[in-house]
Amino acid sequence: MAPPVASSSYRWNQENYSSLRRLIDIWFFVLKFLFYRWLDTKAWSYREGFTDQNRTQRRIKRAVWIRDTILELGPTFIKVGQLFSTRADLFPREYVEELSKLQDEVPAFPYAQAVKTIEAELGKPIHELFVYFEPIPIAAASLGQVHRAELPSGEKVVIKVQRPGLLKLFEIDLKILRDVAGYLQNHPSYGKGREWLPIYDECCKILYQEIDYLNEGRNADTFRRNFRDNPDIHVPKVFWRYSSPRVLTLEYAPGIKISNYEALEAAGLDRKALARIGASSYLQQLLEDGFFHADPHPGNLAVRHDGVVIFYDFGMMGQIKPDTKNKLMDTFLGVAQRDVDKVIDSLTELGAIKPNADRVPIRRSVSFMLNNFTERPFEDVSNVSFAHLADDIYEMAYDQPFRFPATFTFVLRALSTLEGLGKGLDPSFNFMEVAQPFAIQMANETTNHISSPRALLSQLGQQAQQVSNLAVNLPRRIEQTLDRLDNGDLKVRVKATESDRLLRRLNAAVVGLVYAVLAGAALISTVVLYASHYRIESALGLVLTGVFALALGRILLKLQRADSL
Repeated sequence: MAPPVASSSYRWNQENYSSLRRLIDIWFFVLKFLFYRWLDTKAWSYREGFTDQNRTQRRIKRAVWIRDTILELGPTFIKVGQLFSTRADLFPREYVEELSKLQDEVPAFPYAQAVKTIEAELGKPIHELFVYFEPIPIAAASLGQVHRAELPSGEKVVIKVQRPGLLKLFEIDLKILRDVAGYLQNHPSYGKGREWLPIYDECCKILYQEIDYLNEGRNADTFRRNFRDNPDIHVPKVFWRYSSPRVLTLEYAPGIKISNYEALEAAGLDRKALARIGASSYLQQLLEDGFFHADPHPGNLAVRHDGVVIFYDFGMMGQIKPDTKNKLMDTFLGVAQRDVDKVIDSLTELGAIKPNADRVPIRRSVSFMLNNFTERPFEDVSNVSFAHLADDIYEMAYDQPFRFPATFTFVLRALSTLEGLGKGLDPSFNFMEVAQPFAIQMANETTNHISSPRALLSQLGQQAQQVSNLAVNLPRRIEQTLDRLDNGDLKVRVKATESDRLLRRLNAAVVGLVYAVLAGAALISTVVLYASHYRIESALGLVLTGVFALALGRILLKLQRADSL
């Protein structure tokens, strides 16, 4: 691939920015987007008919327009678009898929500006810092670009230099986006059930972390430390003496792009082995380390001549905290005990259910699922596609009480990407086979924990507490119900024959989403248990994953049949 060249094809590709120009550009995009959203709900705007197919085609068209406009608006919106591609609860599936395709490859900025930034950050002339510095960058992105260089010690390095004026652009854009978020929050339609201001705050936090190259360096060091005992993985070393918040110096680690299958074959590398290395390395990140590369696309993975896989770009990393793992375990404990409230509470704590959502339909769906959950033979789940599972979750999460936290979205997207790479490297690649050793190890560890007297006493104590809470709260709940009846506030639900079919379809969709969330949680918990040497329990978790995946497929089949009627 040819190196990027300096260009002014984008209006934002400059050092100084006009606040007024940015204000006009951003609000024009927002208002045009809202107009399109309104227009697309009107049947008269579809000349060929207001059908599901035509509406889907138009959403795809709008999604492409959004992606292209985001590239025109520049670095702030490229990063915001990438973050919004994890929010399947806010946007239709077509928007999510298109935003996830945002390619962070933009024109380079001039060599003189790169030198100016390096000298200002490191405090010395560039000829004193490096024996050699390649003036043409080998890659350029919205936040910065990368140059090759050589240190006085003779070590080959790459220098990641931040784009000039980036911090100023962020400050201008985020100030305008704060007003946009406030407008959407107070909008009678778009603000209902949404938390635009908290979403804005979260985006600000992530964006400022990404433009701090010292933070990226710390991520690289942590990632490198996690794989220090793995001979199949290489992570470039950080040279802290030549790094700052706007300049990051890393070891030069060239390799063949992992998706360049012809070059891998020509180098005599084992593609099947590479597929297994990539999958097992990610399972280690996810289930043992709890710190994972959130964007493992082919551009961030390469292969050395000796078959070692190299990871690049540590600006976007994900983390699964210990308390999240505990909440996942609570979810499965609730399923095992058929405790509807425990399942709902744990899913709410995980962020899979909105805190202010109406619990009545959710409780009905979860109860239906648990009542129909019995031990039964099921098909081999090794052929379950993570890409299809992610699409189904995105489809059902949109505009529903359920939502999919960004961390889990990153996990599913990474699994889908790695699954695609694995299939490309080895058509017979099976992700579940790679995960099986992790599951067996976790099952053995879980057995020792669950069978301990302390664990049994803890479970008995929890059940006793549930019984006592029910006994204490039951009279109060009866009294509240009678008071509502006296005041005329008690709502009575009736069943309409004409709407019964629609309600059944909606209920099936909600149940399907619950199964999808539990399938993803089961897979994560299985490997967590295996990594903790709870083998029997992790094996049970693998069984649960299969059951949930099979149940999800049955629900989706029912919905497809309902649509065809």
